[in-house]
Amino acid sequence: MKSAIPKARHERGSSVFNTLREMAISYQLKPGERVSEIELAQRLGVSRTPVREALTRLVTDGFLQPSSRGFMRRPLDVQETLDLYEARVAIERECLRLALERASDAQIDDTLASLQRSQRVPADAPVETLVELDEMFHLRIADMAANAELRRMLSSLNERIRFVRWIDMERVGRDSTQQEHMNILLALRRRDGAAAERQLSAHISLRREQIAAAITQGLARIYMPQAGAADVPR
Repeated sequence: MKSAIPKARHERGSSVFNTLREMAISYQLKPGERVSEIELAQRLGVSRTPVREALTRLVTDGFLQPSSRGFMRRPLDVQETLDLYEARVAIERECLRLALERASDAQIDDTLASLQRSQRVPADAPVETLVELDEMFHLRIADMAANAELRRMLSSLNERIRFVRWIDMERVGRDSTQQEHMNILLALRRRDGAAAERQLSAHISLRREQIAAAITQGLARIYMPQAGAADVPR
């Protein structure tokens, strides 16, 4: 019989990684802040080993960067965020192109039904919920593209820009987003590639000044607890 120890260690490591990733995504680990293995291990009630392994993975995933004394949360940077949005546009365009070729009518209709259900979620729902619904819509298009690697890349990008998405969703609201989703999907249903790509690009692109404004607001939210929940936008 196989030992349960390696399995328990793996599960503990996965739990530590998922916890620290959520802390990084929501900027509970503040921009430019040095990350202490010892403090995190004490906080999570684990040894330093799974914490160190998780932090190393978060460097690879783009959330942290090495520093002279271990690790540091990557700053909220306008150019880097713009680069991530441009990468998202490129990946989503390719997902859409493949979905136009590969998606069945039944898949498109199922996505349309899912979108209509999501429209019943109140506009004043927590911003995390609204961004999650938005991500789910785009991941459904990636699913219809039937390319697991593109989907993985999109999911990773979503995590890295999620905090900015939270702030932007607060700023612009949800109604226009829902209508843009519908326009993309109806163009896909008609197999109108030009219209679908045009709608998609307009929907997911953010200009530099929009990103700068969202980052400025996000930094205020992180460092000014009196403005609300300091670590996670609401």
